[in-house]
Amino acid sequence: MGFIAKDKGNADFKRIPPGSYIARCYLLVDMGEQLSDGKFGQSVQHKIRLGWEVFGEDETGAPLTVEYEGVQRQMTIGKTYTLSLNEKAGLRKDLTSWRGRDFSPEELEGFDITNILNVYCMLNITTSEKDGKTYTNISAITPLPSALKNAKPAPDHEVVTFNLDEPDWATFEALPEWLSENIKKSPQYAELASMPREGF
Repeated sequence: MGFIAKDKGNADFKRIPPGSYIARCYLLVDMGEQLSDGKFGQSVQHKIRLGWEVFGEDETGAPLTVEYEGVQRQMTIGKTYTLSLNEKAGLRKDLTSWRGRDFSPEELEGFDITNILNVYCMLNITTSEKDGKTYTNISAITPLPSALKNAKPAPDHEVVTFNLDEPDWATFEALPEWLSENIKKSPQYAELASMPREGF
């Protein structure tokens, strides 16, 4: 699979510079129930991770690529969401902005998130500073303009999905370590870990 761009403030980390870019959603990972800290204390929430490959150029005109195993691959960026379409949920806000419309009552009763895989959009990328470190963030997701729909860049990364209801352990082993370690903290993973795995 590709890379999940998670900027931890390292000086040598190649960042996607601030700006608006064509992007394609290629990754959807079920993280299970995770303990989260909020303004009302701790809570357990079902989390997912979405990832996009980003197309464009940096400030010098160089393509947004990184070398991986001797091959130039499109840079990627990800965002973690609570799996909820509550009106205050970040996932609903971003998907509404991306779709250009809110969800219908029927969709709110059950929307298949896999529908967004392999779909192009525009990502607005920003940076922020915290504790002396620089972080790269997705500040907005909007639809791909009509003028660009017939000129979409060719996909680079394969679509990657991991679902704890039907786990593909080969996919799980290929996830970034920080992501797989978080998944291991979920009760859903703990239950699966006690069962025999095919191919192991």
